[in-house]
Amino acid sequence: MPAPIVNEHMRAYYHRRAAEYDDWWLGTGLFERRDRPGWAAEVGELVRVIGGLAPAHVLDVACGTGFLTRHLRGDVVAIDQSSAMVEVARTRLPRAQVLRADAVPLSFADDEFETVLTSHFYGHLLEDERAAFLSEARRVAGDLIVVDSARRPDGPEEEWQERALNDGTRHSVYKRFFSAGDLADELGGGEILHEGRWFVVVAG
Repeated sequence: MPAPIVNEHMRAYYHRRAAEYDDWWLGTGLFERRDRPGWAAEVGELVRVIGGLAPAHVLDVACGTGFLTRHLRGDVVAIDQSSAMVEVARTRLPRAQVLRADAVPLSFADDEFETVLTSHFYGHLLEDERAAFLSEARRVAGDLIVVDSARRPDGPEEEWQERALNDGTRHSVYKRFFSAGDLADELGGGEILHEGRWFVVVAG
């Protein structure tokens, strides 16, 4: 059985961030004064892409607060390693099964789902962690959909970011950025569902 991935510092950061995580999506809180041209419109487009997916038996890995999960159609199971994230997601997803669980190993049977979706999780994984996650995702489902951050022409492919929370604490977070084509290649091929200034979505 593969060992759990993502170090304890990253886990703690996202656990502490749960109450303010949606500020990033909504442009509120610490994000209110950030210059993000076209952000709100593209979040709306991303929601339409997710809501337009065919109904399926879906596992959302690292669901966070369920901001995107709520737009999935079908029989949805959502997991996150943070009990604080799970608590928020459960209030938002009354028709889904929301569990506290690790992304690796996944505590589900082979081919238990039709689709695995993950949003803004894959881009935080180090190289060996990516391989472990992809292996588990493909074990439990035939299809994989990855939502992540788009790489801009003047931006890096990867970096360690220093992030601040409302409580004043600062955290070092590994982050990657993708063109849709590069992400599709990394996943072994697939269909580009969205490529914008801020987000990419690939079904592989």
